[in-house]
Amino acid sequence: MKTERVLPNVANFIQSIRDVGYTFEVAVADILDNSISADANEIKILALSHPKLTVNILDNGSGMDEKELIEAMRLASKNPNLQRAKKELGKFGLGLKTASFSQCKKLTVISKKNNKLSIRQWDLDYIEKQNEWLLITPEMNDYTDNPYFQELQSMDSGTLVIWEKIDRYKKDRFSSKIDILINHLSLVFHRFLEKNFNSLNIYVNENKLKVFNPFNPEHLATLEKKTEIIRFLDHKIEVTPYILPHHSKVSKKEWEYYATNDGYTKSQGFYLYRENRLLIYGTWWGLLKPSDATKLVRIKIDITNDQDELWGIDVKKSTANPITELKQDLKRILDESIKDGIKPYSKRAKKIEDKTTINFWDLAINDKKIYFKINKEHPIYKKLENKLDENIKILLDIYLKSLEHYIPLEAIEYHLQQNSHSISQKELLSDNDIEELIRQLKEVGMDKDEIEKLLKTEIFKDKKELVNEQLLSEN
Repeated sequence: MKTERVLPNVANFIQSIRDVGYTFEVAVADILDNSISADANEIKILALSHPKLTVNILDNGSGMDEKELIEAMRLASKNPNLQRAKKELGKFGLGLKTASFSQCKKLTVISKKNNKLSIRQWDLDYIEKQNEWLLITPEMNDYTDNPYFQELQSMDSGTLVIWEKIDRYKKDRFSSKIDILINHLSLVFHRFLEKNFNSLNIYVNENKLKVFNPFNPEHLATLEKKTEIIRFLDHKIEVTPYILPHHSKVSKKEWEYYATNDGYTKSQGFYLYRENRLLIYGTWWGLLKPSDATKLVRIKIDITNDQDELWGIDVKKSTANPITELKQDLKRILDESIKDGIKPYSKRAKKIEDKTTINFWDLAINDKKIYFKINKEHPIYKKLENKLDENIKILLDIYLKSLEHYIPLEAIEYHLQQNSHSISQKELLSDNDIEELIRQLKEVGMDKDEIEKLLKTEIFKDKKELVNEQLLSEN
């Protein structure tokens, strides 16, 4: 058998691994996985735009000696088929390199273990020029001015990751990336940040990250359903559905906080955790089309780090797609959760069908299409109809039909999603307005039957005490 040695084109290969698809925040999170796996309880991130773009990530984990550091700098330094330690968040031994290369051309790692500092560096420009994967050992003195170098020296152990030659972003736009990073890390690592769990502290530009638990579990109006255990091929999967509070149950500030920057509709879905680290969130994996009615439903899934193949988790830990057998169980749990998720809205929707109340609007269903129509059996309308001549009645009906046709549903839906707490429709009628309305109705001259019907209408049921005092006082 004849063979030939055909080496890859290093320059082309470098570009390929740089374009894996990391965003800035996902790349940084991948570096932090290594810190957490190394038992760090404090991680500091310093992202600078002046005098040049640099990112420094320092942890107080177990650190690496020279041999371990060289191995860590190797691409694919781990066999993905080997069983990993329970706390280990990585799999392929690629995260440090691919995440870093996606953002910068020079990756330097300085690590301390056994009271000794070791340093190694990948410089993609140098590799491309030499056309070989040549790992550099730079002079330690070249990095003594690094903001974290002295701190690393004073530690018992730890690791400093330095990104230089960052070429993906412009300086004037880099600050917006920091805001996104803070939100992302507060969510992805929220369990590690929670005091009752791991007591990990993460700092970004000297600001300590706050915990962002997407399920708002401490609120009394949050519905946390019973955790269900799925067992598949000797694997254990824990699934816990949550129904977040309706906007009427929380303050405006709290409502906007748990909406996230993506909003409730985009944030609904499954939240997949592997060894307590959030990987994927805000997706139904094709099992449900996101809608406003289910926007409060978030379902937590906990898996171990030996289930990647079952969930189709990619090297970036940012996409996944569970196998069909798992989707069947998830669909069943999802269907049960939706019933509770839509209750806050279905209860409010059913008010319009409440037979004990005379509503201003009726719900009409015709040929599977839904319409909202003005209730022309309303006692005020009936009284008005009897008072009008035919020409005025025709004009009124034209106006009401136009009003029905041009309900601004899209605008209403938008503002309900974006500004729920700012909508104050009921405030259009004050107590003074109600009193004046009652006075005018008395002057019109309504009999006892008409008054009893009026008491069943929405406007008067909402102000029952005021109505009893004013409307019935002289009857």
